[in-house]
Amino acid sequence: MREVVVKGARAHNLKNVDAVIPRDKLTVLTGMSGSGKTSLALDTIYAEGQRRYVESLSAYARQFINQLEKPPVDFVSGLSPAISIEQRPGSRNPRSTVGTVTEVHDYLRLLWARLGVRHCVDCGGKVGRQTTDEMVDRVQALPVGTRLNILAPLLLGRTETYDEALDRLRREGYVRVRVNGELRELESPIALDRRRKHRVEVVVDRVTVRPERRGRVAEAVDLALTLGDGEMVVEVLPGEESSGVRPGDILFSRRWTCGDCGRAYEELTPQSFSFNSPLGWCPSCEGLGYGLGVDPDLVITNREVGLGDGAVPALALLLRRRPLRVAFQATAERLGWDQTAPLRGWQADDLAALLWGSDQPVPFVGDGGGRTTVTYPGLVPALNELYEAGHYRAEIIPYRRDVPCAACRGARLRPEAAAVRFRTLTLQQVAERPLREMRPWFADLQLNEREHQIAAEPLREVRRRLGFLVEVGLDYLTLGRNSGTLSGGEAQRIRLASQIGSGLTGVLYILDEPTIGLHQRDNARLLAALRNLRDLGNTVLMVEHDPDAIRCGDHVLDFGPAAGVRGGEIVARGTPEELGSDPKSLTGQYLSGRRQIPIPGRRRLGNGLTLSVIGARHHNLKGVDLHLPLGTMTAVTGVSGSGKSSLVTEILYPALARELHRAQVAVGEHERIEGLQYLDKVISIDQRPIGDNPRSNPAIYVGAFDAIRELYATLPESRARGYTLARFSFNRPGGRCETCWGLGSRRIEMHFLADVWVPCEECNGHRYNSETLEIRYKDKSIADLLDSTVGEALEHFQAVPSVRRTLQTLVDVGLDYLTLGQSALTLSGGEAQRVKLARELSRPSTGQTLYILDEPTTGLHFEDIRKLLEVLDRLVDEGNSVVVIEHNLEVIKHADQVIDLGPEGGDGGGEIVAVGTPEMVARCERSHTAAVLRAALDPDRPVEVVEGSGAIELIDDPAERWHRLQLAFSQRADAAWRGDDLTLLIEALQASGEEVAAPDWGNHEYVTLGLTGSRRWWARIRTSRPEGLRLIVRTRRDAFGGLYVAERAGLRPWHELEPPRERSGPRVALKRRQNEDEFWFELAEAGEYISDNFRTLLKDLLRAYMETKP
Repeated sequence: MREVVVKGARAHNLKNVDAVIPRDKLTVLTGMSGSGKTSLALDTIYAEGQRRYVESLSAYARQFINQLEKPPVDFVSGLSPAISIEQRPGSRNPRSTVGTVTEVHDYLRLLWARLGVRHCVDCGGKVGRQTTDEMVDRVQALPVGTRLNILAPLLLGRTETYDEALDRLRREGYVRVRVNGELRELESPIALDRRRKHRVEVVVDRVTVRPERRGRVAEAVDLALTLGDGEMVVEVLPGEESSGVRPGDILFSRRWTCGDCGRAYEELTPQSFSFNSPLGWCPSCEGLGYGLGVDPDLVITNREVGLGDGAVPALALLLRRRPLRVAFQATAERLGWDQTAPLRGWQADDLAALLWGSDQPVPFVGDGGGRTTVTYPGLVPALNELYEAGHYRAEIIPYRRDVPCAACRGARLRPEAAAVRFRTLTLQQVAERPLREMRPWFADLQLNEREHQIAAEPLREVRRRLGFLVEVGLDYLTLGRNSGTLSGGEAQRIRLASQIGSGLTGVLYILDEPTIGLHQRDNARLLAALRNLRDLGNTVLMVEHDPDAIRCGDHVLDFGPAAGVRGGEIVARGTPEELGSDPKSLTGQYLSGRRQIPIPGRRRLGNGLTLSVIGARHHNLKGVDLHLPLGTMTAVTGVSGSGKSSLVTEILYPALARELHRAQVAVGEHERIEGLQYLDKVISIDQRPIGDNPRSNPAIYVGAFDAIRELYATLPESRARGYTLARFSFNRPGGRCETCWGLGSRRIEMHFLADVWVPCEECNGHRYNSETLEIRYKDKSIADLLDSTVGEALEHFQAVPSVRRTLQTLVDVGLDYLTLGQSALTLSGGEAQRVKLARELSRPSTGQTLYILDEPTTGLHFEDIRKLLEVLDRLVDEGNSVVVIEHNLEVIKHADQVIDLGPEGGDGGGEIVAVGTPEMVARCERSHTAAVLRAALDPDRPVEVVEGSGAIELIDDPAERWHRLQLAFSQRADAAWRGDDLTLLIEALQASGEEVAAPDWGNHEYVTLGLTGSRRWWARIRTSRPEGLRLIVRTRRDAFGGLYVAERAGLRPWHELEPPRERSGPRVALKRRQNEDEFWFELAEAGEYISDNFRTLLKDLLRAYMETKP
């Protein structure tokens, strides 16, 4: 058959849907959230395909497989073996990594075990082993005439003593032995203490190196290796210094041995490179790469103050122990630590010594005058030791979290395996580098004939799998990335890459939104991979909302017309072009542009306050400064892996949560947070489930169910019966059905078949007992309400404000199709996120809350996105601030400000490349987001920038952007200067003479202009005050009088300005310095410093200053 035919599909809200899906084609299922797409793709087609496959197995095999119930469908034909690639998060197993999931690590283990060069963990020398011929060649390579002793270690039998072993050697004809480095004759008595260990070596032969004696040397070497069980020693005798050979021992071994220090090693196998096996994992952390320990970032709580002012509160714990107190004080005095100086100004060596200790003993004079030395162990090791000893555990716990293992430093492997290098790289180095770097590294590897025989096939698999991972847009990941840290979209694309690499044909692949988390730049690569999967002879069925993905399909099914009970139908089908012209298709209207989400006609600049993250260096962030204007909606954008989540969800949110809510969470590396005082609450709304209990549902989570139960408990009949609030809970005995414990269904175990959940025969799936169900409000029992959709329940409770307000928030976020009693486990990530958003909407607004949302458009149709943006606008209009991490262009176009990270992912990212309104960012040439944003925006559309000017050009330099753009965003609505004012003033200063150099933007308070060839500055502009710009200009001492300059400047008094300013004091002030004068101009408006008089004055001041320039 050339088609997959489905008839009468009724899963969830599907209304007897009939569908025809062409085989060997790419079919896209689209439509509003909750319209039935996933119900058809996963709960019908995949479930039936999986069920048929399992039923084809033997009864014995079926008992080991999780099986699916037969879906509610009349007829399905043309099915192929079905594989589902869903958007579930990666494995939470801490041992699971990208390398293990894709099986790349298995092939790397083989390469490193067979072709790697071993290095000594003690001295770093090469570890090797030699054949007998190689050892003979090495001996014969010594200068002719060199005198040697060839010795073999004496090995004792299991019960043999030294005396018995020496007697055995005498009987075998040996004449000499070397005992603990001293040559002894066997004829003489040799007394050895049996209670001590001795090194005894047998002298096998004494030879002189000559070409004709190779046979004798070979015979002696072979005998020595036999006696020494694969080991021997060649002693170069004294007297040969003239030949260039130094006397001493040369170690030889058939085993793995370090050529420098002689340390012996065991044979390494591929399993030795597995951190999931006791043979390979680090004994300290057992392969996890981390363990609980004191984290230096948690120990230092405030770098802006000194030790004496509480920069390190944990130091007080050390000082309670006298030995540690003595060691700390002696070390502090010896190293000259200033305990009043802020830690930010400490030298790196001093800070390291404070945290990790000093190896150098420090002299100390005790109370009795005795002299001794003490060694300071360091704050972190000392706290760890105190914790392990059971001291102050409750006080040390707040400073502990998962930190890299001190033994393996995160490599996860035993030292012997971690030190192996293949082409200069260790396995850990390969695991830590992004795939975009490792793919060409492996592609360029050249193997010799021997290596090719060993590693050709493993290397080919590594190259193929890395190539597929890069093709699906995961080039920024590393092989060592823990699977538990992957988003649902990343985990899905990894599984997709594995399927592409498998080369299967004739398979039905079902994908649930594979473009999640992808930047538009990476979409093309992913869609090309999907077409490649199709071209292999597979049928691809994809649930998607992304317009590029929809247009990529060969065939499209559009579900609707709305969500929930108002959906469940296929309203349009055909090619993407046919869908765009179908008037019944809401998706087609958006695709064709007949319907659009309007771009705001105004951009909010906020309330004049700024929240800043200074010096963010977490993961790939390169010391960036993030400045968020409060009272706005800010979109943080950038290609995958550019650092968005590192900056917002791993630094900004946890740092605020620790300060505002005392949360014990890890915070990424950064210098400080500024502007905390402007917020009273921070809320992260992510896509994690709202509960892991099947009893949890949306009504409970948003608080509506409590109000509903309270309503039913206050009804007259409830009062007459004595029913309380608890009576209407299905989680407590009393009102619930005790047969099913309030679940509404019971599980029946089926031998050799899947377990079946059937409605409870006692309550018929209503969860409550019959007495409770007799209580009704407007002819509906509480069970009827749990089966109602949110939209239906809202109409039912119009007269109950406490319930109506809460349910309205669910409708506002587009979840009117959910049933109140729907299990939380059945909600998608996007639905769970919107339920959380609805709960926040139902709470009283403080106007000082920061909301952080990570890709809230996941799983949302165009129409759902429109509703979401209305909700976010409502939050901002109430005075709150919203930060959204997004790739969706509709959200980016709607934002007041865009902060774009990049320019690439991984090591190629970690910078803020553009900041400003969407129109400003669209002009940035370095930004990949700008490229797609330019096409989405109408360049001729007028935009009103509220409470400020929008005519601020895009600035790539972050320091310059701070003054010219970020400070303008942070000012009050009545601020006396704007970004353009600063631009005009700098132009006036530079026009004063060719000697004026380019401005220095590095200081957050001043913009400085110097003179070419001089280290001194001539003019400074203070930008840190909203009431106006202050210009400071230097000139030659006594060149001009203060009144003369004030008259020439022509600056009107404050009260004569339009509008008048409530300020006092002179507009021009003279400051006498040692070698020059400074004139301070308090500027109020641009017209003052673009006048000819003011520009002429600047030239005269510069000319006089040049006369004194050194």
